[in-house]
Amino acid sequence: MEADREREGAEPPGRPAEARRSASGELIGAAPGLLRIAASAWWRSAEWYVGSLRKLIGAPLRGAPLPPAPRREAGREAEPPPSQQSLRERGAELLRRSADVHYDEELHPAYARMLDELTPDEARILRLLAREGPQPAVDVRGGLPFASELIAQGLSMIGAEAGCRHPERVHAYLNNLNRLGLIWFSREPVRDRNRYQVLEAQPEATEALRKAGRLGRTVRRSVRLTAFGEDFCATCLPAGE
Repeated sequence: MEADREREGAEPPGRPAEARRSASGELIGAAPGLLRIAASAWWRSAEWYVGSLRKLIGAPLRGAPLPPAPRREAGREAEPPPSQQSLRERGAELLRRSADVHYDEELHPAYARMLDELTPDEARILRLLAREGPQPAVDVRGGLPFASELIAQGLSMIGAEAGCRHPERVHAYLNNLNRLGLIWFSREPVRDRNRYQVLEAQPEATEALRKAGRLGRTVRRSVRLTAFGEDFCATCLPAGE
């Protein structure tokens, strides 16, 4: 009996106990490395999945235009820009009206909008030009005639003559009036040449001539109403004000 129990608990032939314990120890020692390999493979798979998902979601978004942001004007949302079809329809309506002998448009439709784009000082300038006619203006240049340098441009007494509250803004006022098509900067001088002598004696002009040096000179020009500006003034600006 004792011999049988010893035989049942004995190691199988060819695999001693020491060898089995050595294999088990090697397996346990390799476990951390196997876990690291498995974790690294899982992390690479997760990165690939997340990257693919980002590309799938982000690709159409990057190529898609952003929707226009609504703008608010005077407390209300701005209307969307008109389509080409709507513009053609409006143009066709204008042509239809032009062929209608019974249709009479007394006022230009742009006048109301243009009044909203004017400052009080700009209205004063228009009134001056409507009442007194073209106003003198000079450019100051220095150097030889064919290689001259512009020292000062568009000097005038329009701000003082019109009674502007902000005469330092006259250049901006004139640019806005020119943008609206109400005035133009002419190369032609005014008829009364004595008016240029008064203008050239102003401090701004004399300082520009001093900077221009010995070869400094003035180029005489004028500021005038366009035909459109004359009609605008006659329609929108009371003559008695």
